[in-house]
Amino acid sequence: MGKQTPVTLDALEDVLLLLGGRDMYGNAVWVCRETGEKLCHSDEFDEFGPLPEDIDDAERYVPVPDKRDLELGKPLALEFARTQLPAGDEQACEIFSHRGAYARFKDLLEHHQSLDGWYQWEDEQTKQALRAWCADNGITLTD
Repeated sequence: MGKQTPVTLDALEDVLLLLGGRDMYGNAVWVCRETGEKLCHSDEFDEFGPLPEDIDDAERYVPVPDKRDLELGKPLALEFARTQLPAGDEQACEIFSHRGAYARFKDLLEHHQSLDGWYQWEDEQTKQALRAWCADNGITLTD
């Protein structure tokens, strides 16, 4: 494989947030290992061009994981509660045993004046997970 074009961390974060990664609502995103280009597909939106015929070539393209694949959903929220919000740890576990947990989790964070801390911590954990994913997949990353 030739010289690789780096992928920016911001671009991967945007993909993760806006499209939800892969398999969410028919959305999928791949990164070309050679060019760093992000290739998108959506069952809902028509603005993305056609995918190359060799999109399944793992040597050339790697699918961007979704938040669940990176353990950035419920496990991350519970880790935050356990490590950063000990007074709300049990309550967070109870919240995540039911549907609609994120809204109630954010209410809990507001009650403990920890919502800003959560957003900052979540952002850093997301960046760390994306950096690790890039390293594991041989993708050159720039900040």
